[in-house]
Amino acid sequence: MAEDKPLPFAAHTQALMDSIRRAGFPPISQQPVEMARKAYAAGVGAMAHPPVPLPRVESFTIPGPAGDIPARLWASTHDKDLPVFLYLHGGGFVVGGIDTCEAMCSQVAHQSGAAVVAIDYRLAPEHKYPAGLEDCMAALRWLVEHGHTKHLDASRMAVGGDSAGGTLAAILAVVARDADIPLRLQALFYPSVQVGVRTESFMTYGRATFLNAELMKWFENHAQGGHLSERWHREPLHAPDHRGVAPAWIGLAQCDPLTDDGYLYADKLRAAGVPVELQVWPGVIHDFINMGRFLPEAAQAHTALAEALKKAFAD
Repeated sequence: MAEDKPLPFAAHTQALMDSIRRAGFPPISQQPVEMARKAYAAGVGAMAHPPVPLPRVESFTIPGPAGDIPARLWASTHDKDLPVFLYLHGGGFVVGGIDTCEAMCSQVAHQSGAAVVAIDYRLAPEHKYPAGLEDCMAALRWLVEHGHTKHLDASRMAVGGDSAGGTLAAILAVVARDADIPLRLQALFYPSVQVGVRTESFMTYGRATFLNAELMKWFENHAQGGHLSERWHREPLHAPDHRGVAPAWIGLAQCDPLTDDGYLYADKLRAAGVPVELQVWPGVIHDFINMGRFLPEAAQAHTALAEALKKAFAD
């Protein structure tokens, strides 16, 4: 897209970006990691709606390859045998956590009737990728084998996430297929499914939004360094075979450097015979699902995801 051509930001999206820029906060990519984590958490706290009060909110731990993994469960009922949705937060494998996805997780639990479980997987640079993926794999296996101890029905399970969490969820869907773990759905908000490719959406929005080329490079530089046994353990687009993975629901922001990654992954899954539902929210930016105080599309996306889960979990 030519630089002088107006970009299709919705008016409320543009107003939010202008307001944040006027505030003069330093970019995350120019901060030490600990400060960046606090800044991201504060930003989400200011922009997301408060979590929905639910009758069941439980913090617990899951045994992991490097120690206990903090986890939290949200459910709108104390009923037994609830379907379970394992949700993986975004943040470039460097920032984010349970608290930064709680607003959406609680809302999805409220609307879908499913139990939503989120984890604090290990983050880089202290724990180079794929340490976080290994934690996610452990959480998935634990829910399959021990979810009944939390009154969860592992035969009705889905995985999902946003951004880096969407990457992890896409990888888990392939891992689950190979391990004969049945998943009803993989729900991916604007996942990163490849590294170093300059797509049209990257070229268009890689300088115009807060998730810019500099920040993406900052994330990758901090995350890289661990041993990847398979390329697709970071780039699920390049898994050798996508046949038989869980049906996908993919939610994208139109004005996002990663939009084309989402389209490419939808195409790859469809070519492998995997059912895909793709929804794109016009005029919004990356991480819009955490901006519900300012962007009405956030609530729309939460409801769309909840409806997709209800459909997938229906017997």
